[in-house]
Amino acid sequence: MKQLLPFLFALGTAVCWGLYGPTLGRARIADADLSPFKPYVAIGFAYLVIAILGGMVGMYFKGDSFTPSGAGAWWGLIAGTLGALGAFNLTLAMFTGGARIPHAVMPVVFGGAVTVTALYTILTSGGTLRMTPRLGLGIVLMFVSIVIITTNTPHAPPAGGAHGSQGAPTAAGGAGGETGDGH
Repeated sequence: MKQLLPFLFALGTAVCWGLYGPTLGRARIADADLSPFKPYVAIGFAYLVIAILGGMVGMYFKGDSFTPSGAGAWWGLIAGTLGALGAFNLTLAMFTGGARIPHAVMPVVFGGAVTVTALYTILTSGGTLRMTPRLGLGIVLMFVSIVIITTNTPHAPPAGGAHGSQGAPTAAGGAGGETGDGH
């Protein structure tokens, strides 16, 4: 069971982050006339509370000190900065039209993320790891997968559209007034 825990937590992350984009899209559409950064600030509060309380509870049970120090704290700050910048970029993606097409935005986010992780691992290995043909194929297939998922996901807008109502579905799969491409 201990070997399965990382995968169960990774699955939990995938579920939460998979719902993150559509939920952020709903936040953007719910207040379409207001700044898209209100939801972003709320995201920041949620991160702050959960990260600090969750981290402190974990530190308590591990018997750790509550003094941030060492390389781990600096790497944590860098990781947190990257996470916040990612959330900021996703907010901008939703602000510039992605709120109505989270089914198209999120596959790019996650397909791109696993590709960046693979390439980062190779580039920071000091030359001990190399790109294999299978990895190259995987990256190409990831791109193909993003296109397939994006073009075949139903294009209905989030519930409660810009003015709190949804039109009847059209033959193209969108709500009344929408084209089949999600716009």
